[in-house]
Amino acid sequence: MSDFILYGAYGYTGRLITRFAAEYGLRPLLSGRNATQLEAMSNEFGYNYRAVDLNNRTELHSLLQDHKVVLHAAGPFVNTADAMQEACLATGTHYLDITGEIPVFAKSAKRGPEAERAGVMLMPGVGFDVVPTDCMAAYLKRRMPEATDLVLAFAWKGGMISKGTSKTMLSGLGSGGAIRQHGEIVPVKAAYDKRKFPFTAETSLRAVTIPWGDVFTAYFTTGIPNIKTYFAVPPAQIKMMERSNYLGPLLRLGVVKKYLTKKIEARPAGPDDAQRAGAEAYIYGEVKDVSGKTVAARLRTPEGYTLTAITALMIVKRVLAGDVEPGYRTPAGLYGADLIMEVEGVTREDL
Repeated sequence: MSDFILYGAYGYTGRLITRFAAEYGLRPLLSGRNATQLEAMSNEFGYNYRAVDLNNRTELHSLLQDHKVVLHAAGPFVNTADAMQEACLATGTHYLDITGEIPVFAKSAKRGPEAERAGVMLMPGVGFDVVPTDCMAAYLKRRMPEATDLVLAFAWKGGMISKGTSKTMLSGLGSGGAIRQHGEIVPVKAAYDKRKFPFTAETSLRAVTIPWGDVFTAYFTTGIPNIKTYFAVPPAQIKMMERSNYLGPLLRLGVVKKYLTKKIEARPAGPDDAQRAGAEAYIYGEVKDVSGKTVAARLRTPEGYTLTAITALMIVKRVLAGDVEPGYRTPAGLYGADLIMEVEGVTREDL
């Protein structure tokens, strides 16, 4: 008997979640569109599988109706979350995913009242997007309840980006960035702001604003009205982001995206075990109040894809145990700022 549905099981992160599931005492029902890949995974891991296309509402409802929760891992989620969430609302199935896409968070929040009436929890973003940063936001809000401004920044040491993440990034190429001002999400240019952050005691890195999911979720978790999110990238990549402000229309052309998709497909699926083991991630957070007083902290966590598998499965276990609240919810909003501290190897330091 399966404990939960893992949709998108044969993607890079879905496969990683499948590998880790047994460590959490969980048996996923492997699902997705491709029966051949699912059968191969079933033979490898010993879990049941069922191939279902998201566009087939009848089969999707049939898949969900006997399960308490689905962990949706098939992105880009801006293209796939709608169908899965609608099916969850119809069947009374709790919805989790690993997105970091602002439009998915916004749409999920809009569905919140409907989800409450259906007794269904919608919690997108249960991976690296956005668990550690959401927990950081909640932690800083706890330390400074009167905070009016929030800055979140993250950096990676080692590792690489998976094909799925690359395709999600590609879908937003040429569309600029986003920050939150006075409670509203405001579109800004790519690389709108640049700052150096002390990610560790030994390492300060230059980072640039990106439209990370916390621009939406951190406001919902904390109520802080002004939010910026940053990612540490090499100078050459910052220049490329700045150029995208002028090349936006060209970058959004179908022929360009088709070419870049082919380049992505030619790459490895994602970091291998050795690369993941040798990598880690850093989160810096900072809040200030109207007087200009500042409070800051930082986190050190396992590599991003490893962390995604861990936090996603942790939250699946909580949902299966009945630790849910119907409606749209954020990880730290429901489970608290210290959720991330349950992950082995995570450290948090006040600055």
